[in-house]
Parts: sequence; C-alpha cells; structure tokens
Amino acid sequence: MPEKSKQLREYARQNREGMTDAERALWRNLRRKEIGFRFRRQQPVGYYILDFYCASARVAIELDGSGHSDLKEYDEERTKYLEAENIYVMRFTNNDVLSDVESVVARILEICESRQGFRY
Repeated sequence: MPEKSKQLREYARQNREGMTDAERALWRNLRRKEIGFRFRRQQPVGYYILDFYCASARVAIELDGSGHSDLKEYDEERTKYLEAENIYVMRFTNNDVLSDVESVVARILEICESRQGFRY
C-alpha cells in the first residue's frame, strides 16, 4: 500500500475516534438501518477524507465548523475533484446539524433518493 494512502487511512481512523458534537449527532441518525442508505464516516476518496459518504448514491456530506471560512479555496478544489468523480457534495454547518438535525437528514435522504438510480 502506498505510504500516502496508509497515512490517509490512519488519519481517517483518528477522525472517527474524535468526532465533533455535530458529527456525532448526524451519525446517530445516518447509521440507522431503517433510513434505507448506508453511510460511512471519515471515508477516504482520492487524497481527501469525506465526513460522511453514501457509496450507493455517491453523495458526500461535509460539516463545516465556525473556523471553516478560511478554507474556501481548498473546499472549492476538493468539490471540483469529487464532482469529477461523480460524487455530489452537500455542505452543512455544525450549527445546522445541532439546531435541526431532522431537517438536515431529510435533505440528505432527498438527495440520496434522487441519485439512487443515477448511472455512474
């Protein structure tokens, strides 16, 4: 396994162990089997780690904290890469999740359902 890939997987594992409050709240809802889609936490894709990923719908969910505004250029580059891989990127703030997780989950499921039959 290339060293960079090994490092990325280790970093993803560390991120899963140190989830933010918003990530923990969203994960409690996304990991339920009855929602109809399987999500992974801290999923490496290329040189990036996605906060949450639904492989069957090819949907990435990114949660942005308060200090995330400084990363606009990085986020744009990352989104372009993921879109080129036919991965739809959804962004929510931590506050969105913590204040109304049900609405966030409903929006995620709506997008996943719309992409479920999409040919990649």
